[in-house]
Amino acid sequence: EAQLVESGGGMVQPGGSLRLSCAASGFSFSTTTMNWVRQAPGKGPEWVSTIYSGGETRYYTDSVEGRFTISRDNVKNTVSLQMNNLKPEDTGLYYCATPWKLRGQGTQVIVSS
Repeated sequence: EAQLVESGGGMVQPGGSLRLSCAASGFSFSTTTMNWVRQAPGKGPEWVSTIYSGGETRYYTDSVEGRFTISRDNVKNTVSLQMNNLKPEDTGLYYCATPWKLRGQGTQVIVSS
């Protein structure tokens, strides 16, 4: 059974950092483009970042460019999101997802003073 499990969320002050991880199983992770998506309270899902299967090609939504870094380990079957200089507007439920809409349960990020 294909599965994604996120971890690493928490509460931080503005300007702080968090590293999210997503563990994949049950499908060919090394050949799959992976995405991070977030959903703020009361809002719809927002795409955050994409990394292609080989790891060299990465994309970010404008609001996180220069602050977030997506990476992957195709041996450990994980994809990570390093988030620096966090802002209150980064608050939300973060989840990883495949192009065919498999997603995990998400991990909560709260940025507040």
